[in-house]
Amino acid sequence: MPRLHPAVAAVRLAVRRELADLPAGATVVVACSGGPDSLALLAATVHESRAGGWRVVGVTVDHGLQEGSAEQAARVVEQMAALGADETAGARVQVVLDGEGPEGAARRARYAVLDRVGAHFDAAAVLLGHTRDDQAETVLLGLARGSGARSLAGMRRRFDRYRRPLLEVARDDTVTACQVEGLDVWDDPHNHDPGYARVRVRRAVLPALEEHLGPGVAAALARTAEQLRADADLLDDLAEVEHARLVRPDGALPVAELADRPDALRRRVLRLAALDAGAPAAELLHEHVRALDALVTDWHGQRWIDLPGPLRGTRADGLLRIAAPPVA
Repeated sequence: MPRLHPAVAAVRLAVRRELADLPAGATVVVACSGGPDSLALLAATVHESRAGGWRVVGVTVDHGLQEGSAEQAARVVEQMAALGADETAGARVQVVLDGEGPEGAARRARYAVLDRVGAHFDAAAVLLGHTRDDQAETVLLGLARGSGARSLAGMRRRFDRYRRPLLEVARDDTVTACQVEGLDVWDDPHNHDPGYARVRVRRAVLPALEEHLGPGVAAALARTAEQLRADADLLDDLAEVEHARLVRPDGALPVAELADRPDALRRRVLRLAALDAGAPAAELLHEHVRALDALVTDWHGQRWIDLPGPLRGTRADGLLRIAAPPVA
């Protein structure tokens, strides 16, 4: 029997470990763009499903942002079927920018489709093909933006139905796995467009760090994210409990009790309050939370602070409120 190539083995092992808790008969949805990461993930999931007894559904999303995207999506559907997916699905979405960049808008539209597909098939898991290199890029982008511990903690391995089995697998391994298995991968032109910050990090920043600091920078950044994630998760859980305890039926929060909480906990509670009031998560920045915090810890009569939504944060009668501004 020929020896299994290490890259193929690495991807399969990652999938096997991530899905070890699923019972036979469970449905697993795999998001597949046709790129090397997601194709390697789908191939490994189909292979592992033979022993695990899972039903594999491959799904691709056409964002309609490039010429020929419909043809590419149809090609991916054919590839997924050829790889042995039990069922395939393709969906075209309309990407509405709505004040955010194209990456964020496309991501939001894509997850909306994956949410619906996961619910339709009653999937036990929806798999995403993000790799260790993607995690390293996310950490660097968060560091550059000053986005705090949650951003530096990188992408979560699991949330809701979603799982990312390849977060400890190098991108080189997914590329090599596809080559070894004879898979014809799609090279997304957006991955070469320097107009995207992530592309600049991938093609210029990380290689420069590897050159000047030595190999292993991506792996070290991913380890840092893993270590920070446990701390961030704990603080987020504590903040949810504290927010539920403090918030009043009308959504107001008592300033005195907020002021007694440690900075890290209080600011997380304030962020939750803004999100509950309707602030878009993608637009709610650290600066907004700090401005809310100033209403608690550095109040000198300011009337309100503006938040995305649009919303306003106000302080009156010992209470902090976040709500839509009055109609003029």
